[in-house]
Amino acid sequence: MHELVLRAPEPLVEALSDALMGELDALSVSVEDADSGSDGESALFGEPGLPPPAQAWPHSMLRALFADERRATDAAALLAAQDWAQGLRVEAIVAVPDADWVRLTQAQFAPVEITPTFWIVPSWHEPPAQAERVIRLDPGQAFGTGTHPTTRMCLRWIAAQDAPRRAGWTRVLDYGCGSGVLAIGAALHGARGIDAIDIDPEALEAAQANAAANGVAMRVGGPQRAQGAYPLVLANILAQPLKLLAPLLAGHVAPGGDLVLAGILERQADELRAAYAPWCDLGVADRDDGWVLMHARRAPPPTRVA
Repeated sequence: MHELVLRAPEPLVEALSDALMGELDALSVSVEDADSGSDGESALFGEPGLPPPAQAWPHSMLRALFADERRATDAAALLAAQDWAQGLRVEAIVAVPDADWVRLTQAQFAPVEITPTFWIVPSWHEPPAQAERVIRLDPGQAFGTGTHPTTRMCLRWIAAQDAPRRAGWTRVLDYGCGSGVLAIGAALHGARGIDAIDIDPEALEAAQANAAANGVAMRVGGPQRAQGAYPLVLANILAQPLKLLAPLLAGHVAPGGDLVLAGILERQADELRAAYAPWCDLGVADRDDGWVLMHARRAPPPTRVA
């Protein structure tokens, strides 16, 4: 295999990436800051929940992998001849040593400990001997592989609840389910009647496949599937959408039920508490690497006196 290395200004990056992966049959394309490590290095991404200030760095380095040198050379020549590609510079075409890319990729993903007895384990690994509950989950396009602090905190909260509380999880809402990992974790701890909700069709496909791989039942669909009250509502998204969804999410929590929110930076906790104050009293239940998990328990229905 051979790698074609291109230097390009910001306006060309998206078109070049599309051309390389589409018409020119690149096996992969990566983009990095061409000024990385220098005084010109710049951050690309902004605050969580907000769009990035730009779609690429002022000067980007594109690395495209091709099956052979001829394809890489032809791609370089074709792109350099385009009128719209002014500012593009071909930096190099270099041979890439053969490697077992599948094995190398898999080696990056090890089992993730949630608790000493609860683990997330990729399909190519054997579960640890002490694991009593295991989520089988391979990295994919949908968010939620268990490596992010927000996912780990949600799963830790699920695992920490006592048996009587878990027995009451007769309906569960996982809003913004991504890979479905939280819904699967709840199911492994006794939850039934699970609705896994997302607006991303790829996430819904991933959640359905992951549920089948783990032998758990859940209903997967868009926001319209969320109906009625749930003893447990989970939402691991980001602070801004969580604030906007406050009336909806709080409204789905059954009396006596639990609301568990994640995707929140520590400095955003007060904003979330204020947003949900009309419906419940959110508090910080866990912290991990600058992120927090927030929880509220809705008041149970009043006891009737005969």
